[in-house]
This record gives sequence, structure tokens and C-alpha cells, in this order.
Amino acid sequence: MKQKIAVLGPGSWGTALAQVLAENGHDVRIWGNNPKQIDEINEYHTNKHYLPDLVIPESIKGTKTMAECIKDVDAVLFVVPTKAMRAVAREFAAAAENQPLIIHASKGLEQGTHKRISEVLMEEIPADKRKGIVVLSGPSHAEEVAVHDITTITAASEIIENAVYVQKLFMNSYFRIYTNKDVIGVETGAALKNIIALGAGAIHGLGFGDNAKAAIMTRGLAEISRLGVAMGANPMTFIGLSGVGDLIVTCTSIHSRNWRAGNLLGKGHSLDEILENMGMIVEGVSTTKAAYELAEQMNIDMPITTAIYQVLYEQKEVKQAAKEIMLRDGKTESEF
Repeated sequence: MKQKIAVLGPGSWGTALAQVLAENGHDVRIWGNNPKQIDEINEYHTNKHYLPDLVIPESIKGTKTMAECIKDVDAVLFVVPTKAMRAVAREFAAAAENQPLIIHASKGLEQGTHKRISEVLMEEIPADKRKGIVVLSGPSHAEEVAVHDITTITAASEIIENAVYVQKLFMNSYFRIYTNKDVIGVETGAALKNIIALGAGAIHGLGFGDNAKAAIMTRGLAEISRLGVAMGANPMTFIGLSGVGDLIVTCTSIHSRNWRAGNLLGKGHSLDEILENMGMIVEGVSTTKAAYELAEQMNIDMPITTAIYQVLYEQKEVKQAAKEIMLRDGKTESEF
């Protein structure tokens, strides 16, 4: 059944997801705070800064005001950076006149509060202006979804009927959705894998090979699981798409901004230089700080996260951080 969907955030992932929805026959509107970008989407059906080779379906309509974008929609898809999520949610709540399903496809933890994105949305959007909240996450690069590469991700909601609704919205021959009830696990895996991807990139930048890559991904997954379970997640979630699946794709692909940033760190570039030249948000940088502080608060051992925090925020040399991790006291692999 054709649905009216508002997409908030015309970055690479928001644009790719809007394309999936439009190709599935839905009425799609996309909102952003850059008027020139919205004009480009409407006039030229392109979004050159984010997906330079994509021709956007003409049925997707760009809007410059929140009220116009969300009027009478069945669902609203938030795809904005974590640091902007609370402000955009407030703007949505102020303009909303009905009760759509809220979906979010962003990955991170809020600075200061350390809250998951669904928690931020619940705080800022009154219950009478949202039908429910669904998390959409998994191993997915916008560049590949845009060219119809096969992709599988997860829709998570405590109310499984809402997850099934999202599954039906998005599923087609190249984009497959699985449902899950573990919102905490899906959001935690989505956020924390960006930290490990920074480390995987740094390992590559230092010149280490596949052994080191396998080590940081495997032990990184142990850290993700350790913190996630302490927060209330189901440990099985971390061996699924939003756990190990997302970790693999983010730690091994040149499409990953976090991997690219880590690679440049390993090659000796400064963080300020990297962020200035990246041109897009590198969520792992801010998530590292939030996760480090949260782990300290909860007394959870996360040595890789700590090392990356020290590199990013305490100017520790990458090579020295890697050496110190290797020289830690011996442990059993099953220590959790």
C-alpha cells in the first residue's frame, strides 16, 4: 500500500533510503536546512555533494520547511547526525499535526547525556505526536544501496508490528529487512562499531596487515557486547546484522568515513586536518568520547575504546596506543 513518508536529512544515507522508498512506490518528501541542496534535488534530481553519480527519482520532492515535509505523512524517517538529532526532533514536534510512526537510521550516542538516539526522540517528541519508534540499522553503505547492491539490515522496535511495517516499507529485490525487538542492542551496535572502525583504519594506516585487522574487529566486538549487555541488550544481537555485520562493513570498506579517518590518523595526519577535509560527519569521533565516558561511569573494561579516546582527545601516538594494548596483562578469551 502506498504510504506518505517524510525523510529528514538529505545526506548520503537519507538520500539512498529516500530512493528505496520512492522505487517501492511510496510518496516521498525530503527535508534539509540547506536551500541550495533542496533546489538541486528538485531541479536537477541530483545530490552531488553526497552521492555524485546518483540520479534521484523525480517523484522525490525536496522541501525547505518542516511543516510542509511532514504534513499528513504516515511515517517520518530521521537521518540526521547525532549532534543535530535533538534539535531536529524539537522542530518536528513543534510542527507535527498528526501521529506518524517515527523511524531513525542514524548511528551514535549523544554527547554529554550518553543517550541512545531513540531515547532522545522519546524525550523530544510527545507521545501524542508519534505512533512509535523504530530503529533502522545494519551493514549498509549509501553508495552501494544507491546502485542497487544487495543489502540486508534490521528494523528494531519493542512493538514488533511497527518493525514489520517498516520491513514492508523498504523491502525489495536488493534491500532486505529483518525485524528485531532489541532496540538497545541494535542502537548500541550501530554506534560503537564506528569506534572500532577508527581503530581498524588506524591499524591499516600504520602498515599492519590482516592479522591485526582481524584482532581489532574480534576484540572490538567483545567490547561492544560487554557495554551493550550492561546497558540491557540481548547478547545475541551482536552476532547479527547490526552487530558483527555492521562492524565488518565499517571496518573493511573505503566507503566508511570512520575507517578513512582512522587510516589517516595512522598515517600521521592530525584529527583537525582530517575532519576539516572529510566534508562529512565522522560519527565515531564523538561516539568515542561518549562511549569512553559511559564505560568509565559503568565500570566496563573497554581497552580499544580507551586507546582510541587517548589518540583522539589526549594526543597519544597511534603506534604507542597499539603497543600498550598488546602489552596489557594476559586474559582468558572468555573473560567478559
